[in-house]
Amino acid sequence: MQAEDQKAILAIALHAAFADGAKDDREREEVRRISESLASSASAIDLRAIYQDVLLKRFTLDQAVAALADDGLRHYAYEMALCVCEADGQTTVAERSFLDQLKVSLGLGGEEARGIEREMDPFVAATSSLTAFATSDNDSAALDRSILNYALLNGALELLPQSWASMAIIPLQIKMVYGIGQAHGVTLDQGHIKEFIAAAGVGLTSQYLEQMGRKLLGGLLGKAAGKTFGKIGSATTGMAFSFATTYALGQVARRYYAGGRVMNTEMLRDTFQNLLGPAKQLQSQYLPQIQQKAATLDAGQVIEIIRGQQAGPA
Repeated sequence: MQAEDQKAILAIALHAAFADGAKDDREREEVRRISESLASSASAIDLRAIYQDVLLKRFTLDQAVAALADDGLRHYAYEMALCVCEADGQTTVAERSFLDQLKVSLGLGGEEARGIEREMDPFVAATSSLTAFATSDNDSAALDRSILNYALLNGALELLPQSWASMAIIPLQIKMVYGIGQAHGVTLDQGHIKEFIAAAGVGLTSQYLEQMGRKLLGGLLGKAAGKTFGKIGSATTGMAFSFATTYALGQVARRYYAGGRVMNTEMLRDTFQNLLGPAKQLQSQYLPQIQQKAATLDAGQVIEIIRGQQAGPA
């Protein structure tokens, strides 16, 4: 994939992130931070410039679409925009209007676009539901094992090039937090969990953008060919970002619910950032296991885990 193709797809993803007006300053700041962090790993692409160009309307949606000549890349761009718009399990009227405009601009037929959306449906539905955690009591060692297993699974999902892989990460994080609260005697609803994740500084939309950016810049996709982008890409220390994010988030949730939910937003964010560094070191340690798990995953297995039809992600 050429640098111009990467730039166009990332620009389309940013347009999708801002489709609802980008009224959440925290989310906008998180997207900006991700653009800057990814810029350090891409000498051919200035992602900070892309972010500014999209935000200031210097790189329009039509220009980004026009830069994609390959049908496979156009298909992929729509998948990524759909992932971003449905990051929180629902699509607003403004986001739906954006997606309708995008599929026309990309030249996607109605049935082709609906096919892409059907592929995503199980994961969007999973984001909107909660299921029981494997550990029903406040057992520290068991909670540690469960958090590690969720982190390993999400790290493996990030190594896969398929769109459904990224769609599964956030539902699994929601399930993990739900279970940690349950283990401490707290029954949570979806809204509370999403607020907790955002308060810790882990944006839903921004996670998808970061995963997408790392895949594109890391060369996992290779040459686009329809809907198939090859097998597992070569992993580097920084690629399994979702392992570190999930592990740190799980440990923050443990402290929060064990401590009676008295941590404010600033404390949650500071705790998450302090735990993220050690989690990234663990990520390097567990990379062989992450790669091994990625080699055995399939969509059906992941959907069953999210829906709670299996005991857990171990």
